[in-house]
Amino acid sequence: MKSLNQLHLCAALSILMAHYINSSETVIDRSLQEQTMLSVLYAQSSTEYAANSIQTYANASMLLDDAIADKNWSAALEQSGEYSSKPMAIILDVDETVLDNVAFQARSILSGLSYPNGWIEWGLEATAKPVPGVSSFLENASDKGIKIFYVTNRVAELEEATRTNIKNLGLPFDDDRDVLLMRDENGWTSDKVSRRALVAEDYRILMLVGDQLTDFIPLEEAATDINSRRDLAEKYSDMWGKKWFMLTNPMYGKWEGAIYGNKYPDTKEEIMEMRLNALKP
Repeated sequence: MKSLNQLHLCAALSILMAHYINSSETVIDRSLQEQTMLSVLYAQSSTEYAANSIQTYANASMLLDDAIADKNWSAALEQSGEYSSKPMAIILDVDETVLDNVAFQARSILSGLSYPNGWIEWGLEATAKPVPGVSSFLENASDKGIKIFYVTNRVAELEEATRTNIKNLGLPFDDDRDVLLMRDENGWTSDKVSRRALVAEDYRILMLVGDQLTDFIPLEEAATDINSRRDLAEKYSDMWGKKWFMLTNPMYGKWEGAIYGNKYPDTKEEIMEMRLNALKP
């Protein structure tokens, strides 16, 4: 039988050996990214998440005929002048509205890297799957003669890959007109107002679909504090589910920025503190 001192020595040697073996390995700090794990798993695996998206698109599809018939119907705040005789269009955001990027979010957790690290590489793969429900909705809209515009805050570097991804999924895409409007293209910023206004010059915009407030309203109006942002839902209550269709995105968005006063903290400790302070028991 080994003495107590021998046992202590063996244990100490085991610890030292483990330290030596692992000293050459890169230690990944996933602590910040892992806080999003449940929301990513919810988006990736829950029936509820998929059902919500299918339900949203099904409701939008049922209203298409009403939108077509009512010549005064427009979903864009940027629509002005006489538009009743203009051809019809629908504007959709891309990420988490048309293309499902939850696999990228999962990668971020496993790698311990935060956006934008790895985002360009993911986009260039052009392998994102469709958000549940979007395919049948867009097919129905296209069959009714409605032009589909994709207005995204992906950078222009990803334009070709994004086009390829959308077309590979069999979604409507008009190669005869620029229907994919990227951020940084033609001087466009992340505020989508100017791009919606551009579409509204030639089309009657029947519906807007997105996962962020800025897919519907100006960035300046959406960039407010956490309490005032909730008031915006009520302000536009006559639009939701009729002309505006919001997809649920629990993984990221301007809603998180509002927790930090729209200025992300420098350290994860500050982020954690502000998240805790935002809780309302």
